[in-house]
Amino acid sequence: MTLTDDRPRVGTTTIRTRRTNQNRRRAWIQRVRQVPTHVILIAICLAWTYPFVWMISTALKQSGDIFNLDLIPTDPTFENFARAWDSANFGQYTFNSVVVSVGSAVLVVAVSALAGYALGRGNMPGKKIIVGVLVATMFLPKGYTILPVYILINALGLNNTLFGIVLAEAGPAHIVGILLFMGYFSQIPRDLEEAAIVDGAGYWRIFLRIMFPLATPVTATVFIFNFISGWQGFLIPLVFTLGAPELRTTGVGMFSFFGEYSVDWTGLAAGAVISVVPIIIVFLFMQRYFIEGIAGAVKG
Repeated sequence: MTLTDDRPRVGTTTIRTRRTNQNRRRAWIQRVRQVPTHVILIAICLAWTYPFVWMISTALKQSGDIFNLDLIPTDPTFENFARAWDSANFGQYTFNSVVVSVGSAVLVVAVSALAGYALGRGNMPGKKIIVGVLVATMFLPKGYTILPVYILINALGLNNTLFGIVLAEAGPAHIVGILLFMGYFSQIPRDLEEAAIVDGAGYWRIFLRIMFPLATPVTATVFIFNFISGWQGFLIPLVFTLGAPELRTTGVGMFSFFGEYSVDWTGLAAGAVISVVPIIIVFLFMQRYFIEGIAGAVKG
């Protein structure tokens, strides 16, 4: 005699449907729980970006509408940009900023890569002491080092020159770049170096042909950091261009909008927009390498 089970059986399709519904409910509940977080983050984002939006809006306003709080100009004009570019000499200032920022960033990348490779791969005596001294220099403001740097640049006959500004910007120990290269180089397998040595490669060839190309993400990160720092520099460009106003950068050139009894606010906003755009463009083109460089250096 065969016993049969009369209980209803649940098919495989029904079980999958139930699991799918449960997963959908869990996902929906999770999204609902994240709504307050998203609202707070959106509010912070709007507050963070409002000054930039207001700056663009002001740059497009007429001079008489400067104190109008509306973000959308009633009668937009590009005259402020033309005045800033020509009358305020921002065309020349922008060119000077490009030369100073790119030149100082390239020098810092070269020095930081060499120092980071020596500290990250070498076993030199006193290595920890050297790193400690370099880290200590991070706490020295530029105001305390500007005098010896000025004396040195002036003794070289490079005062009131763009090359002098580049050297002054790139001269201090940029410990952040050194640490990034140091952390990245330390995680590269030594088999690469050993194989290159077996093939007869020397120190410079190993660095230039193998190590430095592998550190492209860190190179981009250090370049972005120092490009932005050089572009936003104020004290060094101001000090080293006192006798040559035509060599000022955009940061120093902002003072041309300040008169003795009035301030050209719309022109100042247009100049600020012109100053910010190159930084945004550089970051957008190199952001992928920037993130990879930070992640790789931290991991190392």
